[in-house]
Amino acid sequence: MNALLPLQLLTPKRLLWASISVACITIVLKTLAWYVTGSVGLLSDAMESFVNLASAVFALMMVTIAQRPADHEHPYGHYKAEYFSSGFEGILIVGVAMGIIWAAISRLLAPQPLQELGWGLALSVLSSALNGLLAWVMFRSARLHRSIALEADARHLVTDVWTSAGVVVGLAAMALTGWLWLDAVAAIGVALNILWEGAHLMWRSSQGLMDEAVEPEVLREIQKTMATFEQQAIRFDHVITRQSGQRRFVDLHMHMPANWTLGQAAEIRTRLELALMKAVPGLRATIQLLPSDVEAHFNDLQSPP
Repeated sequence: MNALLPLQLLTPKRLLWASISVACITIVLKTLAWYVTGSVGLLSDAMESFVNLASAVFALMMVTIAQRPADHEHPYGHYKAEYFSSGFEGILIVGVAMGIIWAAISRLLAPQPLQELGWGLALSVLSSALNGLLAWVMFRSARLHRSIALEADARHLVTDVWTSAGVVVGLAAMALTGWLWLDAVAAIGVALNILWEGAHLMWRSSQGLMDEAVEPEVLREIQKTMATFEQQAIRFDHVITRQSGQRRFVDLHMHMPANWTLGQAAEIRTRLELALMKAVPGLRATIQLLPSDVEAHFNDLQSPP
């Protein structure tokens, strides 16, 4: 897929439409696999595909909102909408995991023989291959577009691949040993795995909504750029960063001699802003100019009263 289109053309919206299409195909394949075998493990796999579909639809809605331009009510844009997609997907994953565990425990207490395992496993492997290919492309595009919605959907697809792999291994072991309870054990193992993934997605979403600082490697790029402007007459402090969806923000104070003209100060600030935006694409810098002998403390971190 990536060989057919440049990665830049694989926008979040296009990939989410692809995710919706693949989810519909895998729902058919996995539901058919469960129907012909009666395996609760394959049923759990099919249930997760329904979550894939719901998650992709919701992610598409949130990405569409996130791409809206800033307005009077949202002067910083709508980028955080993608975090709602990630959190929603995490909640759905947790809900499905609990449902799978409930169904698996019932089957564990009353094991049943399975039918047509060969066809069921073949259909499951085919659907996993589709999910794995799409997840690989989505991960690469998520890094390019800095889209947490794409990353969340890609992580979910990878979880789906591991789910299918666990089910296939469990059913193969059951066929070799004749131990019918292995079907239910495989389903429970799959549920615990996706439960962990759902909790991880909800945590990522909460951190984004709480204005988490930029990644360490991004902060190093910011500091390296500022260092090229530091000299005996210029220094920086009160550097604070945050990220909001695809955008990153940095606030800082730039101190310079009090006898410099406003034109001199503004010219250096403009050069610094351009250098920061070049070093970190999508960065928005707010730079406050101060004389060298003046300290501002209104932005200091303080303990609550």
